[in-house]
Amino acid sequence: MPIPVYEYHVVVQPSDIDENNHANNVCFVRWMQEAAIAHTTANGWPSEKYYEHGLAWVARRHTVEYLRPAMENEDITVQTWVASWKNVSSVRKYRFLRSSDSTVLATAETNWAFVNTTNGRPTKIPQIVSDSFIVVPE
Repeated sequence: MPIPVYEYHVVVQPSDIDENNHANNVCFVRWMQEAAIAHTTANGWPSEKYYEHGLAWVARRHTVEYLRPAMENEDITVQTWVASWKNVSSVRKYRFLRSSDSTVLATAETNWAFVNTTNGRPTKIPQIVSDSFIVVPE
């Protein structure tokens, strides 16, 4: 059974902290990718399975709205879900919560393109892939 909203947990490491004394914005993008991969794996599509079929997801655009800082040693819950499908693309949303009190630290989305790994061109998302996810609209 597909997992509609997946929760991925990270702890802010000392190496994540920047000169402003909070997690650097690049960490949020890294966590987005890690959460997306964990979600697709949990729904039966690890990266290796896509590659076996000559397929892959590539990011077209990331958008992040930072609301509160993430501090060293904080446990962060990254919620992620598929918000929409189109012929050759998908929008995935994210919500970053401080696990201790559920404060929203950031919201984000990625526009992913589905590509053929042989030629790098966009390709139609097969039914077998889309059936493995539940779209959670706004």
